[in-house]
Amino acid sequence: MTAPIRFLTGITTSGTPHLGNYVGSIRPSVQASLRDGVESYYFLADYHALIKIDEPARIQRSTLEIAASWLAAGLDPARVVFYRQSDIPEIPELTWFLTCVTGKGILNRAHAYKASVDKNSAAGLDADADVSAGLFMYPVLMGADILMFNAHHVPVGRDQVQHIEMARDMAHSFNHRYGEHFVPPQAAIEESVATLPGLDGRKMSKSYDNTIPLFAPRPELKKLIAGIKTDSRTPGEPKDAEGSALFQIYQAFASADETAALAQAFAQGIAWGEAKDMLFERIDREIAPMRARYEHLMAHPQEVEALLLQGAVKARAVATPFMARLRQAVGLRGLAHTVKAAAKAVKTDTASLKQYREADGRFYFKLVDAKGAVLLQSRGLDSPQMAGQSIALLKARGLDALADLQDRLEPFDADHGPLRQALQALSAPTE
Repeated sequence: MTAPIRFLTGITTSGTPHLGNYVGSIRPSVQASLRDGVESYYFLADYHALIKIDEPARIQRSTLEIAASWLAAGLDPARVVFYRQSDIPEIPELTWFLTCVTGKGILNRAHAYKASVDKNSAAGLDADADVSAGLFMYPVLMGADILMFNAHHVPVGRDQVQHIEMARDMAHSFNHRYGEHFVPPQAAIEESVATLPGLDGRKMSKSYDNTIPLFAPRPELKKLIAGIKTDSRTPGEPKDAEGSALFQIYQAFASADETAALAQAFAQGIAWGEAKDMLFERIDREIAPMRARYEHLMAHPQEVEALLLQGAVKARAVATPFMARLRQAVGLRGLAHTVKAAAKAVKTDTASLKQYREADGRFYFKLVDAKGAVLLQSRGLDSPQMAGQSIALLKARGLDALADLQDRLEPFDADHGPLRQALQALSAPTE
């Protein structure tokens, strides 16, 4: 039976959800949750909010608004794992584990940190002025969010791809040191709606104060759309669809036929007011059925809280045993177990398999005897997964695995007595 593909996405609880959040994250992730063979994780990133928001009431309000938005958009808590980040204590513990295997140079290149450094440098200030350790470590916390549940795909905007790449680096770094524990994630981007423009044409963002709230009442929605920035071309003059914020927002909601019709109307000189009315009606047609559910949840926060706590139980059913394995892997173990393991190692005097990475950037493994002499040596491999899979095969099949792994190994003598004894011991059933 094929294991399900895992999707994971989160929204920082720093403000009111807007149309950009909806088309870039909420809508595609809800759609993904309805597919067969998919296991979905959705979380409210309230730890992340602490990096830039020091208003407790705002974080609490935003947590409710975002949770209610997801639920109103069709998220079914019975089908998915829906939780609040701060309800999972294993996440900050994993953050520390990843901190210890992540190079500072990688974090130096993070977009948010570099932007702060560049801004300070332009102002003649110290490069790290007003830069908190939280901002600097933000990518590690995001990596822990993703790797805690070994997500295969993470829906993000194109400007967030770097964080997924960093999470992949963290997974590889940890796996190289401690064995195969993490799945390197992939970014999942919907190209047509990855970044939605705001009222002023720039990316829709709370930072620019140019957003359209997702569940704004109908009169407010109409007023905001009327305020979208356009050029001065009059009715009857052809208008460019390319680069038009109004057209891009419409495209994110409309079908291909509807989009083509508006493009033709632009070419024929549609009035901006008429185009804005079309955009308003198209958005409201999709959002209006969800608005009543959203307003009910906002008026009954206890219902949302109960669902989040149920989700935390489901999330921790995965996170708690996984962290126990990771603690064991890194050496945070009970001392009695350590003493017994050491005694057994001295008594059995067996060979062992080692996995490592060389300065050439390639991955290797070797079989050494109890005194450190090399009995079997791999060639350079492209990934730690290849090395880990090879080791697992040797442990499972011993001598019988040599034929299948021949292309990954340096030349060896299959009849060498110590090599044969070592492989037989490795693959022997344990008591």
